[in-house]
Amino acid sequence: MATVVVALHYQNDVVHPDGRLGASRGNPALVANAGRLLAGARSAGVPVVSVRIAFPASGPRANAPIFAAAVGAVVEGTWGAEFLGELAPADGEPVVTHSRVNAFYESGLAEALLRLRAERLVVAGVATHSSVEHTARHATDMGYEVVVAADACASADPELHAAALRVLGPHVACVTTVDEALGA
Repeated sequence: MATVVVALHYQNDVVHPDGRLGASRGNPALVANAGRLLAGARSAGVPVVSVRIAFPASGPRANAPIFAAAVGAVVEGTWGAEFLGELAPADGEPVVTHSRVNAFYESGLAEALLRLRAERLVVAGVATHSSVEHTARHATDMGYEVVVAADACASADPELHAAALRVLGPHVACVTTVDEALGA
């Protein structure tokens, strides 16, 4: 079964300690765990698709409260929208950009996964209770087998992170650790 890692929002404004969103505060080991996942996948020949969220300087279309919090963050062309150095895509890896909660919406993610002949997705990133959960649900609806690497995910609020994993685990995806995902 062809597996692909989908790495969501490992960007400066999202996961760097000086980033505007601070979404990794709920998981202090996020960067190390995500780094192990990406390095392990690459060394095993498993493709990685990096997904970034970015907004124009005018800000996101604030049709939902979550976007109001993102005003001024992950602005296209700024340091905040760039990938965190140690979690950046490797040369030649696909990168897709989106601007809604679901990483599939109006992005090239579906096409990238089709080109890679993906059947199973290992989803990891930020924020667990929004983009990770929404993307995992959408992927399941598209027919993918979905694994969520929980310790490579985070939300600024640890309770929301835990709640999202509790919902995903028994109903939508296999929730596991980075080590277990790499072992599989």
